[in-house]
Order: sequence, then structure tokens, then C-alpha cells
Amino acid sequence: MRKIQTQVLLIVSVLLIGFTMSSMANATTPAENKAAGAAFLAENTKKANIVTTASGLQYEVLTQGTGTVAPKATDNVTVHYKGTTLDGAEFDSSYSRGAPASFPLNRVIAGWTEGVQLMKEGAKYRFYIPSELAYGEQGAGRAIGPNATLIFDVELIKIQ
Repeated sequence: MRKIQTQVLLIVSVLLIGFTMSSMANATTPAENKAAGAAFLAENTKKANIVTTASGLQYEVLTQGTGTVAPKATDNVTVHYKGTTLDGAEFDSSYSRGAPASFPLNRVIAGWTEGVQLMKEGAKYRFYIPSELAYGEQGAGRAIGPNATLIFDVELIKIQ
């Protein structure tokens, strides 16, 4: 019986070590994230419908808004949105939660603050946000790694 316990323990240990080593080998480093983001944005800017701002934020207009004014950074906004990483993995979505989000525009990442100010009510834009306008070197939890470039579809519902 002791021999079987030892063998089971050995097998479990080997599996855990193998899983850990595999995870580490497939982990994306901050430098790799930065390079992947830069390459993506450089290629993306070649598309005819992509606009790049002075800060490096890229966006495309999916739907023109019907409103007459754009929000200021100090305004509260109500939006629907979906956020993904470059590989298409969704990390957050008000659509998935079934309810739009409301917040002060100057309390979110810089790419959002800049981008949403370009919109009018009823507009839907896609933002391509370089890491320095997102979560930078620290990332945000498990889903958003350090130096990750992010993609957001944002629909501006209301400016308060």
C-alpha cells in the first residue's frame, strides 16, 4: 500500500511540475506584450478607416452618433462596452452583464477618457488602446497582462 501511495504522489508531483513549467513557458512577458501591441498598432494604422490621435490612441467609427455634443472629461457618461485583448479574449463587457455602465469619464483609463470625448450620444466606436493609455506596466489582474494593448467597442448612450 505504501508503494502505491508513493507512486501516486510521484505522478501527481510530476503532473504539477509539468503544468507549472508549461504555464511558465507559455506566459507572455511584458516585453513580448509591448512588442505585440506595437506591431499590431503599426499594421492597424494602415487600414483606411483607422484614425490615430497624437497620443497613439487608434479608433474607428462603427456608428455615427445622433447627439449634438461630445462629453467633457469631467462629465458622467453611460455606455455599453466590450473589452478584449489582442487575441480576442473578452475580459469585460456590460453587454454580457445585461446593463450599461455609468461613471465619471475622468475616472477610467486614459484611452477611454480621450476616446469617448470624440463621440456623440448614439455613437459606437472601436478603440485600439496602447498599453501606456491603458494599464501600462502593471496590467490589471489575470486577464490583462503588463503592457497589454486593448480593444474596446464602446457605445455612448448618454452624457449626464
